[in-house]
Amino acid sequence: MSESARKDTPEQAEFRQYCRAWLQDNLPPDPPVRLPLSPLEITTSEQLDYLQAWQKKTYDAGLIGCDYPLECGGGGRRDCQRVANAEMAAVKTPFLPNVIGLGMAAPTVLFHAREEKKAELLPRLFSGEDIWCQGFSEPGAGSDLASVQTFAEKQGDKWIINGHKVWTSLAHFADWMILLLRTDKSHKYDGLSYFVVPIRSELGKSVTVRPLIKMTGETGFNEVIFDNLEVDDSYRLDEVGKGWQVAMTTLAHERGAGEMVTPRSGGKGKSDDKEAASVFGSSALVDLARSSFRNGKTAADDPVIRDRIMREIIREEGFKQSSRRARVQGLQDHPMRIPLQNKLLMTEIMQDVAELATEIEGAAGSLSVADPNAPAAGRWPLAYMNSFGMTIAAGANEVQRNILGERVLGLPKSK
Repeated sequence: MSESARKDTPEQAEFRQYCRAWLQDNLPPDPPVRLPLSPLEITTSEQLDYLQAWQKKTYDAGLIGCDYPLECGGGGRRDCQRVANAEMAAVKTPFLPNVIGLGMAAPTVLFHAREEKKAELLPRLFSGEDIWCQGFSEPGAGSDLASVQTFAEKQGDKWIINGHKVWTSLAHFADWMILLLRTDKSHKYDGLSYFVVPIRSELGKSVTVRPLIKMTGETGFNEVIFDNLEVDDSYRLDEVGKGWQVAMTTLAHERGAGEMVTPRSGGKGKSDDKEAASVFGSSALVDLARSSFRNGKTAADDPVIRDRIMREIIREEGFKQSSRRARVQGLQDHPMRIPLQNKLLMTEIMQDVAELATEIEGAAGSLSVADPNAPAAGRWPLAYMNSFGMTIAAGANEVQRNILGERVLGLPKSK
C-alpha cells in the first residue's frame, strides 16, 4: 500500500478501490496508430479519436471531474481526483487528450463563469467531446502576456474580436478556446478581459487556424487569426477589465497549482503531490544503458554514464519529495512558490533525461520514430526535441526564475 493510500479518508479509500476494480475490467485496447508522447503532439484524427473515446469512457465511469460540483457535470466528491489520477497512472492508461480543457479551462470556468455556462460547458469538457485550447500568446506578446493586442469591441450584447494568437496547442482540433483579449487600449492590465469562445463552428468564416510544423514533423502548435468573430457577452468570464485576474487562475493551474481535473479556489489552493510513478522516465535510462553498446561494452559499463543516470534519478526523487510539501498548509509561505518551482524543475529534468538518453543511444539516436531499428521506438530523441517547447510553455523558464527571485525571494529586479 502506498503512503498516500494509507492516509486516505474513508471516502477516498472506497473510491480508490472502485477505481482499481473499474480499471482492471476496462483497460482500453491497443491503439490502432502510434500515439504521440503527450496530448500537445496529437497530429492525426485517428490518434484523437482513440484518445477521446478513452476519455469519454473514463468520465462516464466517474474518474474525471471527481471533485467538481454535481450540477456542472462533476462527481461531487472531495479531494478524490488525485486518487483517480494515481490509479490511472499506476496501470499506465493512455493520457487524456483534453489536457488544456481539464487543466486550465475547467478551473477557470468554474471560478469565473456564469452558472448556466458552467452547466453548458463543463460536462462536454470533462468527457472530451469538446476539445479546448488556450489563446494567450501573440506574435508581439509572449512572456509579456499583459501586452496582448487582440481586441474585442462591444456592440450591443455582442463582442467583435479581431487579432492574432500564436503557439496555440491543439487549436487544429479544438472546439473552444479560453481567450485573453484587450477591451481597453488605454490601460495595460485593467484593459484586459477574458472570454471563452467557440472556434470550431467558425472555421473558414471568422476564425483561421494555421498549423506550425515543428522540427519533429508534428503539428501541435498553431496560429489562430480572428476576423470579426462575434461572441455573445454571456461567454465573458468575470467583469470587463478583470481579465488579468482571471488569467492568473488559468496560469496558476497551468503551472501546477492543482491536479489536472481538480478545482482549486481562485488558482491559489494547494497543489497535490504526484503520488503516481515517475513522469520523467529517469529509471528507464538504466535499461536503456544496459541495452546500448559501444566499443564492445554497454553504456552501463561506463562509470560516467552511471553517475549521470544516478544524478537524474536523485533529481527526480527530490522533485517528488519536494512536491509533497505543497500539501502542508504551514509551508504555503507564498501561494505560487512550489507550483512555479515545480514547473521550472519538471521541464528541465525532463529535458535533461531525454538528452542523456539520446546520448546513451549514440548514433542510433539519430534514427526516426518510423525506423524499426530505432531504440525505444525512437521515443528519446523525439522527447528531447519536444522538450524545448515545454521549457517555454506556461511562461519561459527564464521568466519563471525572475518571478521566483523577485516575487517569492524578494530579490531586486535585474537590470
